[in-house]
Amino acid sequence: MQAATRHWASSTWPRRSSVSEAAPISPFEALGGEGAVRGLVDAFYDLMDLEPQYAHLRALHPTDLDGSRDKLFWFLCGWLGGPDHYIERFGHPRLRARHLPFPIGIRERDDWLACMGEAMVAVAVPDPLRVRLAESFAGTADWMRNRAGA
Repeated sequence: MQAATRHWASSTWPRRSSVSEAAPISPFEALGGEGAVRGLVDAFYDLMDLEPQYAHLRALHPTDLDGSRDKLFWFLCGWLGGPDHYIERFGHPRLRARHLPFPIGIRERDDWLACMGEAMVAVAVPDPLRVRLAESFAGTADWMRNRAGA
């Protein structure tokens, strides 16, 4: 499995309750599968599209967000330990390389994380999972920065 898509789903994730099922529960499963991932992505882009504090972040995206919604949904499914929809369509995510054309500094990172944090609250991601996801998103978002300073 590609390390870039499953880099944070570790063996410390809570295990299934049944002793016979020793495989770890993936964050994808803990979130609730594809429907829940789609709900999170939709909440994220709805907030970005409607809330004035995310106007700067929204301006970095195309006018029509449908493609962005689909790509984030496909990526997150695999990144969270579910189906590799993104890889099946586009190959390795090359996440940082695909975002190099866009200026991503501290402000963009922080706005993205705040918007995703609000989206997780809006769709009622349970606290332990929300905290874990927020930590993982923060590491990835910081790694995506391609501009010094703000």
